[in-house]
Amino acid sequence: MSAPPAWSSRREFTREVERPEEEMNLARAALLVAREEYVQLPVDRYLLRLDLLAEETRDRLGSESVPPVVLSEAIRHLFVMRKLRGNREEYHDPRNSFLNDVLDRGLGIPLTLGIVLLEVGWRLGLPMEGVNFPGHFLVRYRGGVKRFLIDPFHGGMIRSRKEVEQILVKHQGVPARLDDRLLRTASKRDMVVRLLLNLKGIYHRAGDDARALAAVERILVVSPTARRQIRDRGYLLARLGRDEEAVTQLETYLAFAPNAGDVERVEALLRDLRAGGRPLSGSS
Repeated sequence: MSAPPAWSSRREFTREVERPEEEMNLARAALLVAREEYVQLPVDRYLLRLDLLAEETRDRLGSESVPPVVLSEAIRHLFVMRKLRGNREEYHDPRNSFLNDVLDRGLGIPLTLGIVLLEVGWRLGLPMEGVNFPGHFLVRYRGGVKRFLIDPFHGGMIRSRKEVEQILVKHQGVPARLDDRLLRTASKRDMVVRLLLNLKGIYHRAGDDARALAAVERILVVSPTARRQIRDRGYLLARLGRDEEAVTQLETYLAFAPNAGDVERVEALLRDLRAGGRPLSGSS
């Protein structure tokens, strides 16, 4: 008997994120995240869409091959000609986190728009990388001489350090100084985890425990020892009535983090679960 589509997608996702960084296909991993929601999603067709976006950009360039010029044309093609834009009106719509929807609707969040820009840029041979900046994903062009930050949520705008610092202040709500550690390169796995954390947060706010659990489980595929995710998996399993599994996860969390600040809370929940009590709906 064949596996259910969601579990088949989960296995494919696992295989993709377990590849070495240089071999991992970021877009495929992102599309496999979406395929647990859209079980018939034709992943290869959407990868071809990215190929086509790169080819359209290349056709507009003609014989031009100077990297900054190629980048400028890629940004113009994606954000002006194809009209990709940040969804400011419905930022927390889960469709903004599904790469197929971003390509279909032209709307996304900084991360998914950044993935489109990266994938097109990589197809054009550009030295680009993701930047896991707090609250607002960025893309970095890393040429031999020129290096600069690109804001995919705002039309591919080139951002100065002062502007990036202003984004940080807005995100944190208090005065802040830009630290280079906040501008470290994001690996492909980092980007996948950030994508899943976005979905987890959206589903948690909506009270959709089953989908939040699916996001957490895939985060743990990428980062099996992420203590907070082990804990949250336990909370979500408890809320879904899967008490024995919840106990196992919460015991694992306490073994990993015996001195965590929430130990007493977790221990209290464990006592309730072992006694057959129901966890409070607010636990998470």
